[in-house]
Amino acid sequence: MKIEIKAPELSESITTGTLLAWRRQAGEKVLRDETIIDIETDKVILEVAAPADGVLIEQRHAEGDTVKAGEVLAVIETEGAAAVEPAPVKQTEKVAETVPAAAPVQSQPQTRSVELSALSLDGRGQGEGGSAKKTAQPPGPPKSETRPAKPVPDSGPHRKKLPVAEKEGRERRVSMSRLRQRIAERLVSAQHTAAILTTFNEASMQPVNELRQRFKAEFETRHGVKLGYMSFFVRAVCDALKQFPVLNASIDGEDIVYHDYYDIGIAVSTPRGLVVPILRDAERLSFAEIEQGIADFAARAQTGALNIDELTGGTFSITNGGVFGSLLSTPILNPPQSGILGMHKIQERPVAENGQVVIRPMMYLALSYDHRLIDGKDAVQFLAAVKTALEEPDRLLLEV
Repeated sequence: MKIEIKAPELSESITTGTLLAWRRQAGEKVLRDETIIDIETDKVILEVAAPADGVLIEQRHAEGDTVKAGEVLAVIETEGAAAVEPAPVKQTEKVAETVPAAAPVQSQPQTRSVELSALSLDGRGQGEGGSAKKTAQPPGPPKSETRPAKPVPDSGPHRKKLPVAEKEGRERRVSMSRLRQRIAERLVSAQHTAAILTTFNEASMQPVNELRQRFKAEFETRHGVKLGYMSFFVRAVCDALKQFPVLNASIDGEDIVYHDYYDIGIAVSTPRGLVVPILRDAERLSFAEIEQGIADFAARAQTGALNIDELTGGTFSITNGGVFGSLLSTPILNPPQSGILGMHKIQERPVAENGQVVIRPMMYLALSYDHRLIDGKDAVQFLAAVKTALEEPDRLLLEV
């Protein structure tokens, strides 16, 4: 019996995806619930499994093709599977096996190539009025003399040809993944539709460090996860959002939508690009639940196992460039959210404390916000509230 394998339903906002990879080829045996197709959407990679044991006899699309929800992708044979002959591979499929459609390389026309041997010593080629033959030069000075360095002209037709020849074969062109296209689209949209402004502050992380040292062993033993910095920031942000609810709001047309819940997006870097899974109702979560949730997101993000619902929504975001060594940055909003907090590298610096110069582990904090909705006063005071919570972490009621 032949069974059609169809593309799954994606989401309300996503109607198409890209067939990223075939895990099995025509003629190969497949097992029930075995993943045979990967489909990339704007947010996640979906795995399409075989509905029964059998043989894959037909592939309707090649890698790199755009597919729609409900569209037939493949056919498997379940009866007499061992006797089924492999389906002939279409030309498009062969091309996809040799050069994946997701990373095509466009060759340059031969007429554009310029051989270095066709350039005379003065850098001009035959096509620019020069000669390919080496021009006779007068006898040079004795070897003991020092010759002045020959200047390289900054302009002229030869400068156009020489870079082309030097770069030939040293460039490659690849298609942007759907996720990268979506990231680019959203970032440009954020810049064009919001009045983004950034305010800065700094916080001493010594109180948090001391608290982590006191409780980290007990915390990890009891909850099976390490006590990191992110749980402190999530709780500090939730407390500050309660004081300044406009930072947790968004603009919808001519309306302001105030959210009485705190769904915090946590930016996670993956090989495919940046994703922002959401910690739902973060204000209700304990430190352990926050750390467990973030650890789970980070692990599954690396394999593309996050689902669309986990990446949708959010009322405020936190991004941590400090893990890569960033000392200071201006994060970009994640629309339709109106605020995003940037964490940075913790660095020991001399600071004034009670009239004395002391060394403290300091972190710069950056808050980018939509100035259409949020006044500078609210933004500055919100960031000051986050700073206070981090420097007085006992107030966050740490549950170990």
